[in-house]
Amino acid sequence: MFSRFIAPTVTVSAHCDLPCGVYDPAQARIEAESIKAIIAKVADNDDPDFRTRAVLIKEERSELVKHHLWVLWTDYFKAPHFEKYPQLHTLFNEATKLAGAGGTKGTLDAAAADDLLSKIDQIAEIFWETKKA
Repeated sequence: MFSRFIAPTVTVSAHCDLPCGVYDPAQARIEAESIKAIIAKVADNDDPDFRTRAVLIKEERSELVKHHLWVLWTDYFKAPHFEKYPQLHTLFNEATKLAGAGGTKGTLDAAAADDLLSKIDQIAEIFWETKKA
């Protein structure tokens, strides 16, 4: 009898955890742009204190990129997306690795930041295609 009072009266479904509009790959891109800018600033500055602070901030931004990508990967994209876009898992895997220790988190190589931005752009293109459906 008690379960009748707490049971939902309406069942709803959605392709993501919340109504659309809360997910956006732009969050990951903004952080990746910041990483690229930091790498450029470090290259132009010999002050060891500045460089240390910049590297710490770059590593934080890299973690945020991974976080934003993981949220999209696990909360927004669902099985039908992965079926329609079979490259999606690989794109996310490569992008999160590019934001990790083997990528922007562990290097000051601007090419790693460019590669990361390229992967994010590819994910964003698919993301916006799914929003049209």
